[in-house]
Amino acid sequence: MRILNLTSIITLFILTAFSTERCFGQEFKLDNSQSTVIVHGTSSLHDWDIKAESHTGHITFKDINTGEIDKLNVEIMAESLKSGKRAMDKNTYKALNTSEFKKITFSATTAKVLSQISESKFKVEVVGNLTISGKTNKVTLKFDIEIDSNKIELNGEKSIKMTDFNIDPPKALLGTITTGDDITIKFKSIFKK
Repeated sequence: MRILNLTSIITLFILTAFSTERCFGQEFKLDNSQSTVIVHGTSSLHDWDIKAESHTGHITFKDINTGEIDKLNVEIMAESLKSGKRAMDKNTYKALNTSEFKKITFSATTAKVLSQISESKFKVEVVGNLTISGKTNKVTLKFDIEIDSNKIELNGEKSIKMTDFNIDPPKALLGTITTGDDITIKFKSIFKK
């Protein structure tokens, strides 16, 4: 009888440990090769896009089963932003002052689930600190998050003004081409164990 009780207790302990690990404390790291961050903007000549080629990050959950995020951090190397046009990239780096500020970062401070779309997909709102060119602002991101056992996918977008981060919108050809202040950041972030 004693042995049976001890076996039951050990079995219960092991099952609890595994289920707790499933719900809490799992860290997923951003997969740069499968993730995209694209900045969309306008100018007096044409619309433009610039893509981040190098970014890192991680996400952990309070409860992965309900989509409750505990921590979310993303870091982009500023000079990994590429448009495919060397002159535009040069103007971008100058505007961002990348010689002094090497990284663009986002760090969540609070997160809440807005709704459940399906068993593994949720609409989430995250408030956090976005730092661009050395200036930090509090921003709110709303995005969809899809969860499976080995992969987390975030999809969303955020519109901001460059001047809110003390960035003068870039100009070209002696100021004859001007860039619009408003930009939209679209992201698809894949995190894996």
